[in-house]
Amino acid sequence: FGLNYLNSHRFSRFLFLYANVFQKVLGVIIGKTDVRSFPDRKNIEIERFTFGFTIRDSAEFFINVTAWGGEAFISGLADSFSIGACVIIENPLVSTKDPEKGDKFCPATSSHYRLLLTETHSQVSVCGDGASVERLLPLLHLPVKDSRDFYSLADIVANGQQLDGTVINILAAVKLIGETKQFVTSDGRRGQRLELKLFDDSVSSFPLISWDREAIQLLQNLVPRETVLFVADAKMSFDSFRGSMVATVSSKTIITVNPDTREASLLFSYVKDLSESGALDQDEALEDPPVASITAVFTVKQLKEKARENAEPFFGLAYGFVSKLDLDSSVSKVVRTRCARCRFLVQQELQRCSNPLCPGGERPLTAFDLLVDVTDHTGTLQACSLRGPVAEQTLGCTTEEFVGLTDGQRTALKWRFLLERCKIYLKILPSARMKSGMRGTILGCSLADPGEVKQSMSALLQEQ
Repeated sequence: FGLNYLNSHRFSRFLFLYANVFQKVLGVIIGKTDVRSFPDRKNIEIERFTFGFTIRDSAEFFINVTAWGGEAFISGLADSFSIGACVIIENPLVSTKDPEKGDKFCPATSSHYRLLLTETHSQVSVCGDGASVERLLPLLHLPVKDSRDFYSLADIVANGQQLDGTVINILAAVKLIGETKQFVTSDGRRGQRLELKLFDDSVSSFPLISWDREAIQLLQNLVPRETVLFVADAKMSFDSFRGSMVATVSSKTIITVNPDTREASLLFSYVKDLSESGALDQDEALEDPPVASITAVFTVKQLKEKARENAEPFFGLAYGFVSKLDLDSSVSKVVRTRCARCRFLVQQELQRCSNPLCPGGERPLTAFDLLVDVTDHTGTLQACSLRGPVAEQTLGCTTEEFVGLTDGQRTALKWRFLLERCKIYLKILPSARMKSGMRGTILGCSLADPGEVKQSMSALLQEQ
């Protein structure tokens, strides 16, 4: 049966409290809660276990499902599938929703009904039919709310404590994913917490917190800087410690990853251009350690291997040759003017930001914007970003001074570094979009002392 049948008047005429009318329901899991336990009303010494999930089989229809039973049945059932799985539900019971009771803590659905799974009657299995899975998986990228019905992060900041306790929709990109922290409560219950940093074209960082294991499993595997989220029914609260608003994933929340909507597509394009411009690296400059504290020495091969093994940014020192440094190309390819607000390129002929989402109004910034290749005996690290003050310090001149150089002087400046062994401090950011699987940002660069190179490389060989 399809879930649209639940909304039909024909079905509602035959519904009587619980009606076991469905033999099989096929759909994709778009939300899921953790397993919980409660004392049985008839016998408080016995615990009953439950968890819920939301299933969808079309763009218009999705429904909440609640499972009840013993610990073994519920734990086994909950572990058998996760968000994003296509499942077949057999013999569920059907009940009318009660918005004054448990249903007020479930995701909002258009259906007047919900499904119940019992240990004695119902079963859930993962769908193995390829054609059905192919039809259902695109539904994961459709928000459960109107794609235009969301708050920008600037709207949230502007409203402040007026939103405290409310439930809203958010469209934003993932900037950073923190570590999942485990804890034990005073009464012995185990818990977990994950915090993400979101951003959009209006705010550079905003916290999204999850205490739910199922949501954490979904969120911790996302790719920062390359993922857009539509968070339906996020709970807003004022954090007195931070002195600002935070968003929290609740049992009502449905998270849509990389939504297939116009609004999400515009934001994704903004994120892609912002990431490639290096502006996100500049935003995080305060989080970078002093270059003097970066002492771990890597070869290019080791940097690539570590980037494949780690999802988090890391820092390293490399002694390599600068094998590409296009200082003698056109000035417009070396020095770029970007919007101070969103870091998009400014159209020189119009003197206007090229980002259609940016309100503009701020004075543009002009800075070095270079892509440098670093090579050693193990390989080449391509397209490392060398920008802003770090580029000025490395080259020994400001952008104004560079623009005033002749072609011959720019070529001479280039050959001061090209094919010379340099001491290069790097920030490495794993990236699924880059062919190499990583992006490098140069935090410091200078000509290397031969004695220091020999000593460092000897120590590196001994470690290997």
